[in-house]
Amino acid sequence: MTRKYFGTDGVRGRVGKGAITPEFVLKLGWAVGQVFAREGRSKVLIGKDTRISGYMFESALEAGLVAAGVDVLLLGPMPTPAIAYLTRTFQARAGIVISASHNPYYDNGIKFFSADGSKLADEVELAIESAIDLAMTTVDSADLGKVRRIEDAAGRYIEYCKSTVATGLSLKGMIIVLDCAHGATYHVAPAVFTELGAEVVVMGASPNGLNINADVGSTHPVALQQRVADEAADFGIAFDGDGDRVLFVDANGDLVDGDELLFIIAAERLRRGKPCPGVVGTLMSNLGFELALKAEGIAFERAQVGDRYVKERMNALDWDLGGENSGHIICADVSTTGDGIVAALKVVGAIASSGKSLAELKRPVRKFPQIMENVRIESPVDLNNSELVAAIEAVELELAGRGRVLLRASGTEPLLRVMVEGEDAEQVAALCKRLADKVKKLTS
Repeated sequence: MTRKYFGTDGVRGRVGKGAITPEFVLKLGWAVGQVFAREGRSKVLIGKDTRISGYMFESALEAGLVAAGVDVLLLGPMPTPAIAYLTRTFQARAGIVISASHNPYYDNGIKFFSADGSKLADEVELAIESAIDLAMTTVDSADLGKVRRIEDAAGRYIEYCKSTVATGLSLKGMIIVLDCAHGATYHVAPAVFTELGAEVVVMGASPNGLNINADVGSTHPVALQQRVADEAADFGIAFDGDGDRVLFVDANGDLVDGDELLFIIAAERLRRGKPCPGVVGTLMSNLGFELALKAEGIAFERAQVGDRYVKERMNALDWDLGGENSGHIICADVSTTGDGIVAALKVVGAIASSGKSLAELKRPVRKFPQIMENVRIESPVDLNNSELVAAIEAVELELAGRGRVLLRASGTEPLLRVMVEGEDAEQVAALCKRLADKVKKLTS
């Protein structure tokens, strides 16, 4: 069956448009309750990021679930991976996250975790979609769901994050700048790193409902780069709005992306004598990252872009490390989903235990220039169009086997992403523009 509402990561869009309305979210909550009620009395957690519409959608979900006879635990603003963790620890039937991740405040979305903290199975999502089309009813008053707020959710998650690092790890003497993107990590991440002994400089931790991801966080790292220089910090850490992505800035002010962070985590495992049979990346992972892993004897596999596909490939290969260059990193030895704080702790642990700087640890990854242009499209592009195929083949011929071309549609926005990778930056930029111009011509 084709999904009508769910994308690759739940339901997302502009607030007040399409499925991102109070009416639809009320019905969505009820539909979720209908599906879970088939297995008896159920309990569902709801968490959210800091965008202003979260309160509205929290109430709508709560009402729909209660009407279907499902008990609800409210977590308040919490990172997405915290909801995955707490869903497991509270033995809930599911966890719901109200967030549009790295998008601006005027977008929002609803995504789900299963009882084990993983994404919902396809058949469950399809069952929810079918239930959405049913007429909404309310259970008898005696069977309505009950609601309570979990007051210590942040404290529970802070302790969990700290438990993922080596016993006795001390960050004393480190100066770290944390950029919380005015998002869901604002009251959690500073506590984690402070309690481990670091001197923490905090920015992007004053959410007002409208400033999430606005010129801060992992999608806008320039402010962090400047702050690291101003504070003479050892490094900076930037999260996105819902805390499932992380990027670093080294002491030189250089951005350290997800590919480089994954390499550092994998190499640290080998240094400590632990197994690391392979790492799963995506079609967007840099070729230099792949070559650096292979130089360490670590296998590499590419999945489609999206943490769902990375996790699926990790499961298939029985590997426990994977992620995206955007900073969505899954350390499956300790977490079921991408977790920005946990991944950051793995990297900081490598810095602390190796005695090397972040710049030294990332040095083996000699990244190939990779240029991507987002082309806004009104309707899906036929990637088998003969003119487009010919243009791609011409670019590949010029790269002469020392680069890659990738065209893919965004899963959350009406964009076609055109990417070219190769050894020569000027050539790569020119070839990417040529392909993007061809796409624009074909869609105009």
